[in-house]
Amino acid sequence: MKDKYLIVSKKILPDYYEKVIEARRILEEGKIKNVSEVVKMVGISRSTYYKYKDYIFLPSKSTIGRKALVSLMLEHKRGVLSDVINYLSVVNGNIITINQNMPINDSASVIISLDISDINIPIEEIIIGLKDIPDVISGKLISLE
Repeated sequence: MKDKYLIVSKKILPDYYEKVIEARRILEEGKIKNVSEVVKMVGISRSTYYKYKDYIFLPSKSTIGRKALVSLMLEHKRGVLSDVINYLSVVNGNIITINQNMPINDSASVIISLDISDINIPIEEIIIGLKDIPDVISGKLISLE
């Protein structure tokens, strides 16, 4: 994980990185629900927002690198969520919360918040491992703290 991330001063970064964070914050707070309106308000293009929105995060005020938010899409089959939980246990992940939505079209969205302070492999490998579990349709790291 250390090879993929940098901590840099925002003084040397293009200003649109900070504008992407601001746009995402406004959308998350629900002040404005339309991406087109938000990007116009903060002064960036839609393409810039979509290009960077999943890759730029602010460090948290608490401990950095201790929590992760993972989004999964699972087939609606018995035992799939159990397999995910067992895998996270094997890699020393500590589940904080699980939010599973009702299955629609035989698949269910699951959001897992995870304490990763004791994991024994990089978070990127955990996401790959989750995707490799049978009946896991997709997986994505939403945020890292």
